[in-house]
Amino acid sequence: MALKTLSTFLSPLSLPKHYTLSIFNPVSLNIYRKSTPLSCKSTHSHSPSQLPLSDTKLLSSEPEGTGAASPTRGDRFLERQQADEAAKLLIKEIKKTKKKTKKVLKVNTATACCYGCGAPLQTSEVDAPGYVDMGTYELKKKHHQLRTILCGRCRLLSHGHMITAVGGNGGYSGGKQFVSADELREKLSHLRHEKALIVKLVDIVDFNGSFLSRVRDLAGANPIILVVTKVDLLPKGTDFNCVGDWVVEAITKKKLNVLSVHLTSSKSLVGIAGVASEIQKEKKGRDVYILGSANVGKSAFISALLKMMAQRDPAAAAAQKYKPIQSAVPGTTLGPIQIDAFLGGGKLYDTPGVHLHHRQAAVVHSEDLPILAPQSRLRGQSFPVSSKNGMAGKFNSNGLNGFSIFWGGLVRIDVLKVLPETCLTFYGPKKLPIHAVPTHEADEFYKKELGVLLTPPTGKDRAGEWRGLETVQQLQINFEDAERPASDVAISGLGWITIEPRRESLGISESNFAERTKELHIAVHVPKPVEIFVRPSIPVGKAGAEWYQYRELTEKEEEIRPK
Repeated sequence: MALKTLSTFLSPLSLPKHYTLSIFNPVSLNIYRKSTPLSCKSTHSHSPSQLPLSDTKLLSSEPEGTGAASPTRGDRFLERQQADEAAKLLIKEIKKTKKKTKKVLKVNTATACCYGCGAPLQTSEVDAPGYVDMGTYELKKKHHQLRTILCGRCRLLSHGHMITAVGGNGGYSGGKQFVSADELREKLSHLRHEKALIVKLVDIVDFNGSFLSRVRDLAGANPIILVVTKVDLLPKGTDFNCVGDWVVEAITKKKLNVLSVHLTSSKSLVGIAGVASEIQKEKKGRDVYILGSANVGKSAFISALLKMMAQRDPAAAAAQKYKPIQSAVPGTTLGPIQIDAFLGGGKLYDTPGVHLHHRQAAVVHSEDLPILAPQSRLRGQSFPVSSKNGMAGKFNSNGLNGFSIFWGGLVRIDVLKVLPETCLTFYGPKKLPIHAVPTHEADEFYKKELGVLLTPPTGKDRAGEWRGLETVQQLQINFEDAERPASDVAISGLGWITIEPRRESLGISESNFAERTKELHIAVHVPKPVEIFVRPSIPVGKAGAEWYQYRELTEKEEEIRPK
């Protein structure tokens, strides 16, 4: 009878056709778990005597706070459906908000840019990057060929003109400055949010100065292939296996997790095939970004890479026609340049160089920049010179002690306390003259010869504006084996000086050598804010292969060591 009465009570309830009653889940409904007393006013009052007997029994059997005025199962179902719909809308809005906050600036492919430097095309400022005359612009636009335009600045750069465009912290003095180094760096900020393959370039001549130790700030967690450029500039007879091991040891100490390391030359194409194969293997449909400091050789590397890939990939062969411009001027590339180099998906991007304020290029005049770029194979210049040539007589039996050596007008080395047999070998641009004078005459010599014998700065006018060698760093170099170089002193943006505690060819007596101190003391003067690095010596030349020692690795080190 109770079941019949309950069915009779619920029978008047009817729902719209588009609602379907699902199985009720009490767990998901929290609002009606506690009984809540209700007071209701009705326009039609009914006494218990007027209600049917079955309804009276039903009301009296329900707990306090429920009754005819409480929500029915149908009402609860409708409310639950409305709450679910509201929750779905709320979640949708939250997702939209998250997407908006994560949205970052990506490479704008809608704006037409110069294919040589990546600067947006414009027709108003003749001297500015990206300039093209109005007639050419309109004609190319009409035929949808804006991507085939080379701007006026790039044409001048391709003919050897030195036109800088980057200013600010890390930029270059002299000439016009159209964009700051910070603005160029900002153009790379989107990389850390994208899924990409990063090919990071490092100049072997300026390994420490061009390394970009904080590259993860730009690349994020993206995988990195490390490419060492300009290995064709290393001295004749250099064993690349030794140099490769030296590079891997250096990046292991810097705790930079990379997939592989490649020694390359864009000029002779050494190692380029290995990089192309590694990119194809690791790309996996992602975009590939070529990243590195300014003037590290990114555009030259891309040209060599396209040449190598063109043998198998028709897309790379077609891309060779409109490749980025190459120039000795740091800051040639002023915006990301998209290159359609792959058939299997993904793009290749040349990026603006990261301009570092601690390199020599940031302190010299723009017209002196070509002097800092080595054009041919390095040949070390040693002091004191071998006695076989009859030139060691300039230095007494005390060797280099008490002498100062000038490397152009950019570096001064004061030899404070070394062994009589100690030798300093300079590796860097040949156009930088090296002069040695007694330390007590060094200040006067520098003041007199700056801009004349000691260049850069070139000329007395620029020498008058030169701020001098403001940074002085005292170095104490310890060594264990006198038959091997103690260390290198690397000058950011210039080259390095190898310090050998004892060179037999100098013909200086080696009496009581075992009793001597195993410390070398020198002072290095450079312009502010150029950085000085002390590092293990890089094994170059035939002698490098003889003294270099490979370190024994543990199994764990073998596993994490890059190829």
